[in-house]
Amino acid sequence: MFQIQNAQSLIGLVLTMAICWALSENRRRFPLRLAVSAVAIQVALVLFLFAVPAAQGVLRTVGKGVDALGAAANAGTAFVFGFLAGDPAAQPYLVNAPGGLFILAFHVLPVILVVCALSALLWHWKILKWIAKGFGLLFQRTLGLRGPPALAAAATVFMGQVEGPIFIRAYLDFLTRSELFMLLTVGMACVSGSTMVAYVVILKGVLPSAAAHVLTASIISAPAGVLLARIIVPPDPIESKVDFDPKTGEKVYGSSIDAVIKGTGDGLNIVLNVAATLVVFVALVAMLDQLLGLLPAWAGAPISIERILGAIFTPLAWAIGIPKAEATTAGQLLGVKLVLTEFSAFIRMSHVAPAALSDRSRMIMTYALCGFANIASVGINVAGYSILAPNRREEIMGLVWKAMLAGFLATCMTASVVGAMPTGLLAP
Repeated sequence: MFQIQNAQSLIGLVLTMAICWALSENRRRFPLRLAVSAVAIQVALVLFLFAVPAAQGVLRTVGKGVDALGAAANAGTAFVFGFLAGDPAAQPYLVNAPGGLFILAFHVLPVILVVCALSALLWHWKILKWIAKGFGLLFQRTLGLRGPPALAAAATVFMGQVEGPIFIRAYLDFLTRSELFMLLTVGMACVSGSTMVAYVVILKGVLPSAAAHVLTASIISAPAGVLLARIIVPPDPIESKVDFDPKTGEKVYGSSIDAVIKGTGDGLNIVLNVAATLVVFVALVAMLDQLLGLLPAWAGAPISIERILGAIFTPLAWAIGIPKAEATTAGQLLGVKLVLTEFSAFIRMSHVAPAALSDRSRMIMTYALCGFANIASVGINVAGYSILAPNRREEIMGLVWKAMLAGFLATCMTASVVGAMPTGLLAP
């Protein structure tokens, strides 16, 4: 049943688009038709995934598959690292705090390796390839995108913010400025298949149907990313047509074994990048907190980055549907996501007490946090696109910060759409 709290989320839906319109390079060209289409696609996908019995069955199967993947990855980790994988029976000493058995490096990051290898195998078997092409056709027909950027946007949902554009690498120099900005934004608004499973491992103990929500979040944030990108950088009145060979730029594997080996190598790069980023950014924030701690206390507590960001993002958290009493906590999570990556935000949310964040608020925040829009991703995109499209590096440098903001707001827009839906519906 539609309630006042659902209407509250509509404020966030309007607010995210209004902020992007205020930053638009041409405020006279608001894409009203695209706005209606993007929101309609998001609503339709949510209704399909959570209201259609067959789709609910698929989501439950996905959840079981994710649990199986996590268990399989843990078995491999235990074989290599022994008791560090967290098996209580294998501990050589008594553990008084069970939570101490959860070590990010040995519980979450190995999952990325396994999923990357599996994704490469599914791509070689053409299963993942056809799924990406199907979503690409959907984006092309409903969002008015041309073939190459539509395919790249769809591939980004499953492969990642830099991996997706690889499939149209030969055409990146021919994309318009608006299309290039759109790809950057969608990459920041979504996550990759490998990290989806890692997020589920983090959240499964505190969020019912975590796998269903994380998967849905990444898929339905793509239309939001397209919309907000088009608002900020409107498309050219006449976009030149480019002949597109769908085989150009595809990843090709020699065999199934080759796919597994190369997929594992790609996963290792991602794992090292995630681990290094978390170490560096958490350290930098700790340094800033130490400096802020020298200032006089504020409201009876030391000043910190988390408290500052919480104050800044509390209104946005309330607008997307979080109750007033929980908005500060949710605002802090949004700030952590922007500064310390979504990994840190999900880990932080998994430790938040139930009294500070209700089940509905956790669900909404899962959608708001499920995206790569953070400061670290700015560097990742600049480095990646500098290799993929070196001739457009300066142009990308001028767009990437705005793309981060658009991607951040896109996940908030998605959270608003979900928050506006009847709460009982989102329980597969």
